[in-house]
Amino acid sequence: MFGPLIANDHIDLTIEPGEIHALLGENGAGKSTLMNVLYGLYAPDDGEILIDDKPVRFSGPGDAVAAGIGMVHQHFMLVPVFTVADSVALGYEPTGFAGVIKHREAAKLVNKLSARFGFDIDPNAVIGDLPVGAQQRVEIIKALSREAKVLILDEPTAVLTPQETDELMDIMVQLKEAGTSIVFITHKLREVRAVADRITVIRRGKVVGQASPRSTEKELASLMVGRPVNLGVDKNPPQGGEVGLSLRDINVVDEGGQRLLSDINLEVQRGEIVCVAGVQGNGQTELAEIILGSRTPNSGKVEIGGFDVAGKTIKQRLQHGLGFVPEDRSTDGMVASFSIAENMILDLYDRPPFASGINMKPSVVEANAEKLREEFDVRVTSVHDPISTLSGGNAQKAILARELSRPLSALVASQPTRGLDVGSIEFVYKRIVQERDNDTAVLVISTELDEVDALADRIAVMYRGRIVGIVPAGTPRDVLGLMMAGVPLEEAQAQAAATPTKSEGGSDE
Repeated sequence: MFGPLIANDHIDLTIEPGEIHALLGENGAGKSTLMNVLYGLYAPDDGEILIDDKPVRFSGPGDAVAAGIGMVHQHFMLVPVFTVADSVALGYEPTGFAGVIKHREAAKLVNKLSARFGFDIDPNAVIGDLPVGAQQRVEIIKALSREAKVLILDEPTAVLTPQETDELMDIMVQLKEAGTSIVFITHKLREVRAVADRITVIRRGKVVGQASPRSTEKELASLMVGRPVNLGVDKNPPQGGEVGLSLRDINVVDEGGQRLLSDINLEVQRGEIVCVAGVQGNGQTELAEIILGSRTPNSGKVEIGGFDVAGKTIKQRLQHGLGFVPEDRSTDGMVASFSIAENMILDLYDRPPFASGINMKPSVVEANAEKLREEFDVRVTSVHDPISTLSGGNAQKAILARELSRPLSALVASQPTRGLDVGSIEFVYKRIVQERDNDTAVLVISTELDEVDALADRIAVMYRGRIVGIVPAGTPRDVLGLMMAGVPLEEAQAQAAATPTKSEGGSDE
């Protein structure tokens, strides 16, 4: 329990030897909490853990590791300046006379495990120089070096390209065939169906059912949410028109001299959705900040609705017709201590009809909130409650309601469905498409390829601060994945054409 919140409510889970057991549920469902209990990071308030039918009690992760349980966290636990061998040996260093660490033995262990599972990892490589997919393999090697019989993978594909995801799934199958049990924590239906032997679905801290990998994505989504869900997006072809958002020759260099954005040129027409695809950390956050005005480019020009907004404040850009949904809603999208009604007018509080002179009109503010609450299905007890009392999905709806309640030239939505259940995702997609059809230029920044595929009329792919290509909707995922790894468009198309497409778990028919 976390205060009054019951994160896991009488959950029973059995993990068989040599199987991939998927733990499926939306963010906040309780999946990671349950596995943190199994790994010894949390102590359960009730219940017990049995290994080989014998009860065990862990006082910390060291006890879990000794019992044969390993965990690869969503955010890797690696030291960037260490070598692979040093990272794998950390905490369990092989030592000789006078406690001197035997680096060669650590390197031999890495080579042995790398060769056994085809990881292709250099034990002398520095962690900070490795791509994300390779760092994840180092984490797996580290767990296997402790002789893990059960390997927990917590949202392991969140930071991977599609190609790296495919490689990870191949590794999971190899580990399973070698006798390792894998708990695969995820909310991505496509991946579950591709690799799982069994599926347990958790909703709001409880197990709500078991499912077969042969279940359709719609069936799994309904089990997760508790009602039928439309996973598709119904939209007509884009109309296109005048340019609503323009970025020209944008360059950003940080104080340390690192180039964060290089020669960014992008136009979004009114009546279209352009999605920016890429693995997190390739300049997308900085791109959004430049448009909003919270970061100043070293060079380049931003236009909103045809107006050059250089030197304009955030408030002035919003007044020029910019709508902005930030990637971190709790930090940048709302004031937690303010009421829901107040948060719905954060950018309009000092303007009619909500204010007259220096005086705000509480009755008008309340009426506005009630109207938006109903229109956007924001489920609240009272619009006077602090917005911090809302669930993630309802808070996101409240932010969308605020941003879409005025005429816009351009809407920037960064990670618009992060942490939402599939029911809330369905609603957010519908409203984004509706805003496009209201003749707004829409820029969606997303690390989720399913989201990009659902919403985009055009796709701009970013890698290390550059746009490596702009492609039409419907571009194959394997092409997008190669571009997300920095491969130029024509080369990505050629490589994808020469590579057989991996099965994704069967048909939904």
